[in-house]
Amino acid sequence: MELSRTQYSQEFLEQSVKFFKESGLTVVEAAKRLSLPRGTLKNWVYADKRGELAAVGKHQKPLTELELELSRVKRELAEVKMERDFIKKCATYFAKESR
Repeated sequence: MELSRTQYSQEFLEQSVKFFKESGLTVVEAAKRLSLPRGTLKNWVYADKRGELAAVGKHQKPLTELELELSRVKRELAEVKMERDFIKKCATYFAKESR
């Protein structure tokens, strides 16, 4: 069985690492929300810490328009989920305060 390798845009790599850093989530939780394998996000985070994130995936062929759109939609979905979770926490907090 041959495993296919998914390719991600540089923008998606950077946004995913930024999402992980700002979310306060574990790598596993952040990867799940971004629909990424946890090892992939972990590698990107380590590459970012070493200042080598820009070099990740340079040997891969360019993405198609459809793949670029998919990565944009995945990123947007992750942001919306993060906002939703924040709103849920706020609603829970204020519901407790109003009792």
